[in-house]
Amino acid sequence: MVFGWGESQDAHNQVYNQGGGYDDPNNQAKFSHELVAGGAAFEGFKLYEDHQRKEGKVVNHQFAKELLAGFVGGEVDKLAETKGMNEWDRERAHHQAKQNANHMYDEHYVRGMDADQYDPNQYGPPQQFQQGGGYNNY
Repeated sequence: MVFGWGESQDAHNQVYNQGGGYDDPNNQAKFSHELVAGGAAFEGFKLYEDHQRKEGKVVNHQFAKELLAGFVGGEVDKLAETKGMNEWDRERAHHQAKQNANHMYDEHYVRGMDADQYDPNQYGPPQQFQQGGGYNNY
């Protein structure tokens, strides 16, 4: 099942906030690959947005999705190390997290904004990153 924005944000809150993030040395909680994939997709998307908005570069959707996949994959790897995931679940989480991120990207930029490319100067970030009083507070 592919997660959308709501499910990914919920998974992010569970994986990063309730059980501690990947940088918590005492965190050895076990989560399903689906939950890790949802949380990593949300966090990776946020990191991608921060990076691209800082750079300010316009890129086509295909290249944007490739960059996004890199950020998401990095988050899965970080979480897999601290969440006690075996190699099989880690690979499943990688695959699903990338699917989730692609779905979220299309939902926001392609279908939501009808954008012909990723342009951080023309299109705003997803509203989920703007909740809580500012872009950097999600």
